[in-house]
Amino acid sequence: MKKIITTTNAPAPIGPYNQAVLTGNTLYISGQIPIDPKTGNLIEGDIKAETKQSMENLKAILTEAEMTFENVVKSCIFVNDMHQFSEINEVYGSYFNADTAPARETVEVANLPKFVNVEISMIAVK
Repeated sequence: MKKIITTTNAPAPIGPYNQAVLTGNTLYISGQIPIDPKTGNLIEGDIKAETKQSMENLKAILTEAEMTFENVVKSCIFVNDMHQFSEINEVYGSYFNADTAPARETVEVANLPKFVNVEISMIAVK
């Protein structure tokens, strides 16, 4: 049985998918890009601000599912320029305890939705 997780504190999906799906104790969060859910506008021009907005969107979805970043077991970061890795990593890392951080991969891609610079998805377990 799956339960759809939705919050107005994260951007609405821009395609035929949901913000997150909870099945059993496992939450699968769709990739979040730097859209401000209050305005619907993209955060652009500063990779740290873009990463922070993506992480805040993920945080809102985790909160709606009654979880925190401590529940995250796997993250996937997609970037369009691996040269920005250290700046993205700095912001991303501030949301986790280094000793209990999740497994992760970071992948450089040609393009992302709305041509953003970063997209992050997560899997969390209660």
